[in-house]
Amino acid sequence: MSHVENELNSQPACWTRAATEAAEYAGALPATGERVAVVGCGTSFFMAQAVAALREQAGQGETDAFAASEFPPGRAYDRVVALTRSGTTTEVLALLAGLRGRTRTTAVTADPHTPVMESADEVVVLDYADERSVVQTRFATTALTLLRAHLGLHTDAVVADARTALDTPLPEGLVECTQFTFLGRGWTVGLANEAGLKMREAALAWTEAYPAMEYRHGPISITTRGTAAWMLGEAPEGLAEQVRETGGLWVAGGLDPLAELVRAQRLAVAVAAARGLDPDRPRHLTRSVILAPAAR
Repeated sequence: MSHVENELNSQPACWTRAATEAAEYAGALPATGERVAVVGCGTSFFMAQAVAALREQAGQGETDAFAASEFPPGRAYDRVVALTRSGTTTEVLALLAGLRGRTRTTAVTADPHTPVMESADEVVVLDYADERSVVQTRFATTALTLLRAHLGLHTDAVVADARTALDTPLPEGLVECTQFTFLGRGWTVGLANEAGLKMREAALAWTEAYPAMEYRHGPISITTRGTAAWMLGEAPEGLAEQVRETGGLWVAGGLDPLAELVRAQRLAVAVAAARGLDPDRPRHLTRSVILAPAAR
């Protein structure tokens, strides 16, 4: 079994622990009413998108999400939360350094022996969710679970759905598809983006991701027999029927959307195996992007 399979299978236990620890970290996480930006790179950026949407939907305060390299330097926030599994990503460390003394910062990381420990004002360490695989699974979803619990939006049903996602076979014919589109609404747009990234990283698959209502505005034109459209969360009325009319495979998101992401992670591993690829060693990727000064 690959590292990524072991790690994605451990997610229910990681989520349970994160949810119980949320109160312990409350002082380091955004308070109600704070104006907040959540930043990250790659997978962490997509988790930031989900967190930002969740926090605003919960009425906790204005919340933006940015790739760390695209943070608007002139915009004021009460707090910036950086998600970084490795704690060494160049863009995240540079942003935190630039904010020091001006904006309160919190880093959520997996490794307590990295530069981010000194770069942020406050640090949340989820070392039990660290990973050996380059491809992120459990750290990203555990960090999101911690923040969902902090917002009062996590329940035991989410963990139960994650176990169902691990135990239930994938839809028939899905692994054989040649193209995959992931769809979301609100906070699940970030999850759809992450599902697509997992497929590209682990399986070199042709994948796309969109807000579900945008799918009709052009992207549905690629859907046909041998392609799949996977909804994370509740689908817009009539969209499933439209996809089926194209001949494409419609995958309904019946579980909690975060558990649906676990199913997509499993799909990425399965497609990688079918194509003879090692999901632990994605092409051209490393665990952390650390840039030389001239490349920053």
